[in-house]
This record gives sequence, structure tokens and C-alpha cells, in this order.
Amino acid sequence: MELNAVEQSVLDAMIERRPDLEICVPQLLELHAALVTCYDQEGTFFTCGNGGSNADALHIVGELNKSFERVRTLDPGLVERLQPLPFGPELAENLEAGLRGHALGFNGALKTAVENDLPLRDIAFAQELNALVRPQDIVMGISTSGNADNCLMALSVAKAHGATPVSLTGPKGGKMAAFADIAIKAPGDSTKVIQESHIVLWHTTCCLIEAHYYPIMRS
Repeated sequence: MELNAVEQSVLDAMIERRPDLEICVPQLLELHAALVTCYDQEGTFFTCGNGGSNADALHIVGELNKSFERVRTLDPGLVERLQPLPFGPELAENLEAGLRGHALGFNGALKTAVENDLPLRDIAFAQELNALVRPQDIVMGISTSGNADNCLMALSVAKAHGATPVSLTGPKGGKMAAFADIAIKAPGDSTKVIQESHIVLWHTTCCLIEAHYYPIMRS
């Protein structure tokens, strides 16, 4: 898809700061186009990962569910429907529009039940996703090695439901990149360097999709 001027400025700023990440731009733009299609169809962006990547998965969703850099105005119809409800005027004045996002693995009751009840190791992400995913959704697994079994299981569930599996990995890609529809391979020769690249790439993803729908910067 062709970027608008605001989106292009976000991408240009990333390349200026991190020219080493320009090799990831084609796949980053694939993900952006897929997210536009996802959100146009009222889909959800699911994320998952382990360790530092688990924190990244949750951080991404935090940037999507409320304003990140830009003004997120509510739909006028929602503002009108809120007015007669308890705290309606206050909610209408203070709520921000959100982009659908869900990080897998943070429902402790579900995760522990899966780990206790189901014999297959590492299936918790997949079970949670199986209950929630729809064909218009995107599921991104984050792993520096690209070989996280629980993330790959989630990507398999995504594919089986007709959703789009995406991997964000290190340069080797691993099993996840080989399977994903969109495979973003960040440069780096160590876990910390790869994860530093991941942060820039997913922050840019969040900035791009926000700029697509909400072009006005917060003051």
C-alpha cells in the first residue's frame, strides 16, 4: 500500500535513527498493510513472546489500546450513546479511541489451568488464541531465536483459523520465520542487540498504524 505523508514521515524518522533497520522495511510495510486490513474489518492484533519478548508483547498492546503519539477522538455515535449513562459525560470527555490488541499469556487463571489440565507442554498461548481468534485477525510471535515452540503453536492456530501469522525474530529467523506469512528478521549478533532492534521495529509499527487512522499529533 502507498503511505500517506504522515505515515511516510514515521518511516523516514525510523530509517534516519536506525539506518541498519532499512533491510526490514519491506516486511514492516507488509505488516502495516495487513494491520490496516485487519482494523478496517474490526479485527484484533494478537501478540505473544517469552521473557523480554513477553514484555514487548504487552507493551505493544498498551500502545494500541490508547493514544500513543496522536489524538484519538471518539466516534461521535459513541459520544452520543454515552451521554445518558452513569458517568457518561465524563467518559465521553476523557476516553480515547483504541485499536484492538491482545497479548497472550496474561490470564493467570487460564494459563495455569491449561498447564495443569492439558498434557502438551507449551500449549497455553495456542489454547487462549483458539478461543479468541477470528479470520480477520493478525497474530505476531516475538522471539530472538525464532524457535519458541509456544509462539509457533500460536502461529499454527492463527493459520488454521484463517488469521495472519507474523514473526518478529533475529536475523536467522528460525522455525517461526519459515512458517509465518510475514517474517520480520531484525539484525543483531546477540539477544540484547536483537531485542533493541525489536523495540524500534514494533514502536514504528504502532506509530504507523496510529498515524494511518489518527494523523493529528498530541500537543
